Amino acid sequence: MDAVLYVVRTGCAWRYLPGDFPPWQTVYWYFKQWEEAKVTEAMLTTLRERARIQQGRNPQPSAGIIDSQSVKGADTVGRSSRGYDAGKKINGRKRFIVTDTLGLLINVVVLAASVQDRDGAKTTLLSMYLAAPIRFVFADSGFTGKLVDWTTSTLRTTLHIVRKPEGQQGFAVIPRRWCVERTLAWLTAHRRLARDYERDPATSEAMIRWAAINTMTSRIARGQPATRQQRWRWPDDKWTHFSTHSQTQAPGHGSQASPLVVVAGHVRQGAAPVSRRRRST
Repeated sequence: MDAVLYVVRTGCAWRYLPGDFPPWQTVYWYFKQWEEAKVTEAMLTTLRERARIQQGRNPQPSAGIIDSQSVKGADTVGRSSRGYDAGKKINGRKRFIVTDTLGLLINVVVLAASVQDRDGAKTTLLSMYLAAPIRFVFADSGFTGKLVDWTTSTLRTTLHIVRKPEGQQGFAVIPRRWCVERTLAWLTAHRRLARDYERDPATSEAMIRWAAINTMTSRIARGQPATRQQRWRWPDDKWTHFSTHSQTQAPGHGSQASPLVVVAGHVRQGAAPVSRRRRST
């Protein structure tokens, strides 16, 4: 299991697994066997219920959020399972996911990028209907149209369209929709999902589930969702001290004082500037 998570997180090929893990043939064999037995789907359900209980929620969600993401396809993606998304100008595949209101993955469907959101959502919502007791789904304006009526008549589920506020300029957090957007960001943080490398769309769906399992286990161990680490900045008092010291330093033996230069976080005295000019050949 650690070897599979290593492949998903680092994005390396199966044959490039470090020697600390079992042979890549053994790891890949277990990966295929677990997918045929639907082990990842059972793990996803168990971890989602545990994470919801930890947050004080009911084990089973009653509302969900659907969204899609188009990603570029590598040269290993065949012509039969890839397409061109004219809206986002991406040649590859499209991922449809459904999450609960906490951003925990419920199910995923991978199709060609040329598939419209309204068409790909039918397969995704049907899988969601069979996997969880969700009867209310939030979606963006890309899922409007006949899909709303089809969801109500066929699945007995309400598809609520969350639109942008009128007159919105620039970036703004949309209520209810930001959870699924955050989940997509969590998933693409795994390098194997930066683009689609899999020949079979089912394998791509399995990689997304493994990434969600990795995220959920970390969330359960942490006790809360992950937060972005703040950017480190040089303290203002130290920077003022260095700049003042370099200006007020007394010259020695009639020569000009050498300034203090900060290079890669280290203070060096009398450091000459490094020339970046290429050498002539």
